Amino acid sequence: MAWNEPGGGKDNDPWGNRGGDQGPPDLDEAFKKLQAQLSGLFGGRGGGGKGGGKGLSSGGLGLLILFIGIAYVGLGIYQIDVQERGVIFRFGKVLDEVAFEGLHWNAPIIDRVEKVNVTQIRNHSHRTLMLTEDENIIDVSLTVQYVVGDAVAFLTQVKNPEQSLSHATESALRHVIGSSLMDDAITDGRAAIGLEVQTRLQAYLTNYGTGISISKVNVDETGPPNQVKSAFNDVQNAKEDEQRVINQANALAEQIIPEARGEAQQQIERANAYRERVIAQAEGEADRFTKLLVEYQLAKRVTRDRLYIDALEEVMSNSSKIMIDVEGGNNLLYLPLDKLVTQGAAAALGRDDSNNTRRPVNDGAASRQRDKR
Repeated sequence: MAWNEPGGGKDNDPWGNRGGDQGPPDLDEAFKKLQAQLSGLFGGRGGGGKGGGKGLSSGGLGLLILFIGIAYVGLGIYQIDVQERGVIFRFGKVLDEVAFEGLHWNAPIIDRVEKVNVTQIRNHSHRTLMLTEDENIIDVSLTVQYVVGDAVAFLTQVKNPEQSLSHATESALRHVIGSSLMDDAITDGRAAIGLEVQTRLQAYLTNYGTGISISKVNVDETGPPNQVKSAFNDVQNAKEDEQRVINQANALAEQIIPEARGEAQQQIERANAYRERVIAQAEGEADRFTKLLVEYQLAKRVTRDRLYIDALEEVMSNSSKIMIDVEGGNNLLYLPLDKLVTQGAAAALGRDDSNNTRRPVNDGAASRQRDKR
């Protein structure tokens, strides 16, 4: 039965009140009871015991103090991993020193330690619409990779470092894209834009004191907005076709021009060769004529007959008719006409190639011609 129920009795008051007094509890008496209970636990005697000893014994108090001390020391031990740094706050004020890897101890309640991973590469994705220098709107998506370079600044200098990173990224990207052309931003200029954004973004974060170190800025995607993407693709296809036709024309020009130059040089070489051949033939004819003149002056008749025979042989070798001179009798001569014609044509060709060098005429043919004459 509860102490405050009817019929519960006045002796059931948990505050130890007697009689009809139902006022507030006596705190002094309650504290004495608690002290007596603790004394009983650690070997002491209660207040009503023999001898009149009060409070905790010296042994029990020492054990209590030792237990509290061990617990306090144990709560202050902590470990910092290799990739972490510990920032120490003492009564809310940050200390200059940073806890490195290993076991450390700080006074609980007095000191508070926050661990920060300084080797983990963190990613921040950003996507937005930007206006280029030539007044075109493009959709830009990039990823910022960063690490915590200064753990103290990362925790204390700014309220929200990630939000500051997002705002700084927006500002740096808008400045870089605003000074770039659309063709550069969506084609080969993306790598240069990423480097410029990284440099400008790191300068902003350093000025803010965020403690963030930028590792790399990757421009993932750049292109027109979805609303005008089809029209933009048509324009790009037209530009590609134009460039393709120009390249084909240049390739054809590079092919035809060397051929034309080669043919022109070939014609020049042929003309030079013809000139040299004509000059050589003329000089050869003049030299032959000079030598014939000397021979003619020494033996006029013989030289004249020789010239006549050579001229007759040259004329007859080019004729398709075969003339046979047989003196008396009914002798039948076998003449291989095809071979004679072939040999005559080969002989004529040989004379042309050797600057009209004459073959020697046998004395029998010359004597027969003289006899006819």
